[in-house]
Amino acid sequence: MIRIGQGYDVHQLVEGRPLYIGGILLEHPDSKGLLGHSDADVLIHAICDALLGAANMRDIGFHFPDKDPKYHNIDSKILLRETTRLIGEKGYRVGNIDATVCAERPKLNPHIPEMQAVLSQCMNTSPDNVSIKATTTERLGFTGREEGISAMAVALIEKA
Repeated sequence: MIRIGQGYDVHQLVEGRPLYIGGILLEHPDSKGLLGHSDADVLIHAICDALLGAANMRDIGFHFPDKDPKYHNIDSKILLRETTRLIGEKGYRVGNIDATVCAERPKLNPHIPEMQAVLSQCMNTSPDNVSIKATTTERLGFTGREEGISAMAVALIEKA
């Protein structure tokens, strides 16, 4: 049996925060990072929601609430590993991920192979099962004004 889930996440860009996307630390040209209770990695959060949705297990906020101090500034790779463990307990494993990050800057394409390697390791799957694309909004909307970064993901899971 296979199941499909989708996830979406947005975080605001602010000064004084590190910028983590896809499990790696990036340099923003204006020294900005994403605001959130955790490290605010939009790509990982979208992937977690897609995986949890595919397994009919609600969402990332249900499992890792932002009111819980133990998740304050947590590395989102830990959340992804835990999400993979949770769907595994329900009898599923990752089939594949297809994700898109929407950001004007920094340019993400040079970092995609490293992101695929990091994320695939967290999910115990091959890097070939993790597709990541990067796009902009051509300077339109909150992303275009560089107020935030968004990510969307689709996950296919299968019975282990």
